[in-house]
Amino acid sequence: MRRGNIIKLVALVLLVAVAVALSVKPLVDPVKGIPLGLDLRGGVHLVLQAEQDKSGTPITRDDIDRAKVIIENRVNDLGVSEPTVQADYDKKRIIVDLAGVTDPDKAVEILKTTAKLTFRDPQGNVVLEGNDLKDAKGGQGQTQGYVINLTFSADGAKKFADVTTKLLDQRLGVYLDEELLTNPTVNTPILNGQAEITGYATLEEAANDAVLMRSGSLPVSMSIAEKRQVGASLGVDSLNKSIQAGIYGLIFIFLFMLVFYRLPGVVANFSLVVYALLVLWIFWMFRVVLTLPGIAGFILSVGMAVDFNIIIYERVKEEIRLGKSLRAGVESGFSRAFITVIDAHVTTLIAAITLYALGTGSIQGFALTLGIGIIVSLFTAITFTRLVLRWTVGISPKMNTTWFGVRRDA
Repeated sequence: MRRGNIIKLVALVLLVAVAVALSVKPLVDPVKGIPLGLDLRGGVHLVLQAEQDKSGTPITRDDIDRAKVIIENRVNDLGVSEPTVQADYDKKRIIVDLAGVTDPDKAVEILKTTAKLTFRDPQGNVVLEGNDLKDAKGGQGQTQGYVINLTFSADGAKKFADVTTKLLDQRLGVYLDEELLTNPTVNTPILNGQAEITGYATLEEAANDAVLMRSGSLPVSMSIAEKRQVGASLGVDSLNKSIQAGIYGLIFIFLFMLVFYRLPGVVANFSLVVYALLVLWIFWMFRVVLTLPGIAGFILSVGMAVDFNIIIYERVKEEIRLGKSLRAGVESGFSRAFITVIDAHVTTLIAAITLYALGTGSIQGFALTLGIGIIVSLFTAITFTRLVLRWTVGISPKMNTTWFGVRRDA
C-alpha cells in the first residue's frame, strides 16, 4: 500500500511537470495562444453612434442589431484577432474594440460606411436595391433544407417580376456592399413580390444571410462618437506588471501554506499549479480574451482557491486534535468543510454571473475569468486535493502529526 501510494504520487508529479513544460509555448504563443485584449495588446477603441436619416425615422433596436451584424462582418474582413463588438441599445451605439490594429483610420472608415444591399444580373448590373426589399427571414424549406423568404415592397415587387422574367434560368447575385452574399438561380418568374432562396445547409446560415439582407434594406448611418488608441507599449507594460504581481503573490502564498500547514501545504501548492494550468487551458480552448480586469478576476480566483484549501485544512487539523487518525481526520475534515466550501463557491459564482449578465466590456471579462476560476477551484479543492492528500496519508498510517501542523499535546 505504502509503495503503491509513493508510485502514484511520483507519477502524478512527473505528469504535471511534463504538462506544465508542454503548455508554456502554446499558451503564450502570440498568434494561437490565449488572446489578449485591447488594454494588453494595444489597438483602437471605437464608439459608433447611430444617426437618424433626413426623414426622422426613429432608430429601433432591430436597426442596431442589423448594424452590429454588418460591423462584425466588416471587422472579420479586417482580419482582426478576437475583436469585441457590443451594442448599447439605450444610447443607440455600437462599441468596437480592435486589438492589434495598426491603421485605425482605415478601420474607422470601413466600419462607419453605410451598408448597401444590391441585386445584380450576371453582367454585374444593379437591377434592384436594398430599399426595394421589405423583409427577409430564414426558415425551413417546404421539401428539405433551409431557405430565405424574401418579401418586396410594392415598387420592388414590380421590378422583381420584370427581373425574374428576363433572367429566367440565370443567376441573380445578392451583394452587401461589394461582397457576394448568395447567388441563386431564377427558376421561374416571380410576380407576387415573394421569393424563396434555397440551398442552405443549416437554419443558422439562412438566418445570418437574412439578417444581412434586412440590414441592407434598412441602412443606419454611423458617426464616430469616440475614438481612443491604446499603444502596444502601454499594453505590454501593463501585462508585465500584472505577471510580476502574480508571481510575487504566488510566492507569498506558497510560503504561507508551507509554514502554516506543512505537508498539506505542499499538497495545496501542487494543487494550485494544477488549478492554474486547467484554468489557462480553458481560456485557450474557449478563446477567452484576457484583459487587465480579466487577469484581476483570475488572480482573485487563485486567492479563493487557496482560501478553500485553508478552510479544509483547518477542519482536518481540528479532527486530528480530537484524537482521530490522519486518514480519519482527512476524511472527516473534508466532509465537514464540504458545505462551507460549496456555499462560498455558489454565492461568489452567483455574483460573477450577475456581473456578466448586467455588465459590459471589462466588467464581463472580470466576471468570466472569475466564474471559470471558481468552477475549476471547486474541482481541485474537493476532488484533486482530497485524492492527493489520501495518497500522502496512505504512505504511512503512523506519520507524525506535526507534518500536518498539529501537536497531539496541543
